[in-house]
Amino acid sequence: MSNRRELRPPYKFKSGAIYTGEWFGNSRDGQGQQIWPDGAKYVGEWKDNKANGYGRFFYTDGDIYEGYWLNDKSNGHGNYTHKNGATYDGEWKEDLQHGRGKEVWNDGSWYEGDYFYGKKHGEGTYHWSDGSVYKGQWVDNKIEGEGIYLWMDGRNYSGEWKDNNMNGYGVYTWPDGRRYEGGYKDDRRHGFGIYVWADGRRYQGWWTNRKQNGLGTYLVEGGNNEIKSIEKKYGIWHNGQRVKWFTLEEVKEIQKGNKEYLGLINDENGCEEIVRTKSKFNPPANFKYKSSLI
Repeated sequence: MSNRRELRPPYKFKSGAIYTGEWFGNSRDGQGQQIWPDGAKYVGEWKDNKANGYGRFFYTDGDIYEGYWLNDKSNGHGNYTHKNGATYDGEWKEDLQHGRGKEVWNDGSWYEGDYFYGKKHGEGTYHWSDGSVYKGQWVDNKIEGEGIYLWMDGRNYSGEWKDNNMNGYGVYTWPDGRRYEGGYKDDRRHGFGIYVWADGRRYQGWWTNRKQNGLGTYLVEGGNNEIKSIEKKYGIWHNGQRVKWFTLEEVKEIQKGNKEYLGLINDENGCEEIVRTKSKFNPPANFKYKSSLI
């Protein structure tokens, strides 16, 4: 057996694959090319009978990978080009996208950020073909954690996500000046939140399934440039509709926890669907919004 690398004539394996290139003893070692019976082809570096080092692999469907290999698998930096024009350029581990990379699709959308064994995972930015952008955290190929989403029409959301949905605490703004800050569940306003209209009016209170539902405070700013005033009204809402305004005495009793507010409205309106609770008008202790109006 030779103790040095040498170039030999093409060799055909029992499988039908043909290797042309360098050998070290009985092992493919050095620069070489192998073509399989189905038309797949690898051109590059070999060691110990496996693709090791830098090389290109031409798949039968027209896809091409060019980059680094370790033991017949893409490992390290490499570029994968699909037949349809989509590309990935970045880090690989055991034939999977792993580490930092950038993926571009043929519709113009692209993602740049972290991958973990073939999935978007960690920090990354995704640009959709319509111009929308998300920048933030990903888990298992889904938007999850903290992140900012920007729509082409000027809307934006900054906050918490789960399973590609706004979920947790967040701030949503509209280009016309409207703003919501508070809880979300499955892409809908849920929990305690503050909604501000473009003219300065605001509702701060409880929400269910995107609609005001429960105790809330309605605030209107008044006065002039020198003296500002704020009018507050306390009420209860059901499915987005105000059911009742409370007197200040009723508000005091509710705030003390002496009355379940369902009892205050049942006799007059029969709103049996409203959840029985001793919630108060105050935001919960973990509410992050800071404003002189609360």
